[in-house]
Formats: sequence, C-alpha cells, structure tokens
Amino acid sequence: MNQTVTMTVNGKQVSASVDPRTLLVQFIREHLQLTGTHVGCDTAQCGACTIHLNGRAVKSCSMLAVQAEGASITTIEGIANGAMHPVQQAFHECHALQCGFCTPGMVMSAIQLLQDNPKPSEAQIREALEGNICRCTGYHNIVRAIEQAAARG
Repeated sequence: MNQTVTMTVNGKQVSASVDPRTLLVQFIREHLQLTGTHVGCDTAQCGACTIHLNGRAVKSCSMLAVQAEGASITTIEGIANGAMHPVQQAFHECHALQCGFCTPGMVMSAIQLLQDNPKPSEAQIREALEGNICRCTGYHNIVRAIEQAAARG
C-alpha cells in the first residue's frame, strides 16, 4: 500500500504517493526527475548519492523516502542560484573531476565541510571526504578545489 510523502526539495514543496520501501535516492531521481544525485553502490559506501537533509549531508541511498517526511532537502541542482556554487566553481577551475559521476556527492560533502569548518586543513578535508569514492582522478585536485573554495570564503 502506497504512502504519501511530503517534503521541501530545493525550496519547493513536493508531495507524492510512494511505495514505503522506496529509497530517498529513487524518489529524488525517479519521482522528481532530479538526476544529478547519482546511484553508485546502493550500500552507502561511495557517497555519489549525497544530499543535504535538514542542512546535513546524508547518503540518500541509506534512507527511505518516507523517513524524509516533512524534511527540507537540497540536491546538487538546488545549491546554485543561476551561477555555479563557489565549490562547483573551484572544482571546475582545479580540474577536480573526470567522469563526473562522484562529483555531485563530493560537492555536497565539501559544502557541508565548509559550513562546519570554513578553514579546514588538508587532513580535515581528506577526512571529510572519506565517505566519497572517486574511481577516476584520485583526490589531489579535489582537495585542492576545496582548499581554494575555503580560501575564497
């Protein structure tokens, strides 16, 4: 039996009837057609599905859509207002991506880090990214991009 779920996604209230077993990442991608949030592993290991739920970075493959009832969610599509978010800009300038599959999750995790710690050390950046896997670039340019975004404030 389906259940109605209502939440705010990228500043807009949405409501839909979903199977109670629907993962939040499936709801975001399939019901809302916001495909910037990626599905990598379905086991909360890779971080490609990272979003912000009530202001905190979470892996959307590790929770059900019904658990987000009444929540405020921001996806990669919702972080910029007409221009790239400063973290996205730094990723672009520092060539911190290759295939781009992990990039949305990395960006969302980096934004969370910089909200919590505006001037993180390299070690703190690397620790904050432990839940995000990049299979293409290694992490040097990603760390540089986050350092650059932090330096710009």
